[in-house]
Amino acid sequence: MDSGYEERPAAGLACAWRRSSPVATTGRVVPDGCTDLMWSTSGALFVAGPDTTGHLTTLRPGTLYGVRFGPGVGPSVLGVPAHALRDLRVPLAELWGRSTELEDALATATDPCTVLAEAARTRLRATPPDPLTQAVARAVRTSSVTDIADDLGLSTRQLHRRCLDAFGYGPKVLHRVLRFDRAVKLAWRGVAFADIAYRTGYSDQAHLSREVKDLAGVPLRQLVRP
Repeated sequence: MDSGYEERPAAGLACAWRRSSPVATTGRVVPDGCTDLMWSTSGALFVAGPDTTGHLTTLRPGTLYGVRFGPGVGPSVLGVPAHALRDLRVPLAELWGRSTELEDALATATDPCTVLAEAARTRLRATPPDPLTQAVARAVRTSSVTDIADDLGLSTRQLHRRCLDAFGYGPKVLHRVLRFDRAVKLAWRGVAFADIAYRTGYSDQAHLSREVKDLAGVPLRQLVRP
């Protein structure tokens, strides 16, 4: 069995991924604004909701397959508001009901990611995400909550409620999480921390360090250590 983590493109989704190990492993999961649909070779079929803080998770020996939904997309697939899944891992049967057909297809598939992706795309065709959510995800990077609400014709309270439903967070927390995610991706590419702080809008490297420690639970250098 190949060990490690692999990611690949999946049409209409953020990505498909696979993590394998012949022994039990522990890893740190950090917030990225996304939700995931996962199936393990032990037979578990479940959903990971949007996280607000980093946490350690232990994986059993075997392979875990998943598809990831970008910020604001998960609720359209899963059928529940994102805040109902925040910081949770939930069996898919609690959301969709028992799906023997899907479970059988996963158990016999050469590539379970393809099965998960098609199940997700079928749901997305039936209930596509609200375009407003993607506009919010782009706008929180540079605009204030008041300006975003005004541009979208919403009150700040309405915007907050729409964000909770779509992302699991209010707009301010969404901004923090998405900025953190961009910073971590740059760090994995080997970009200098001071440059990361500048490119992602932190006031300085110390500000970046505080935010990473707060959201991930460990310093950035430790988070991206091989």
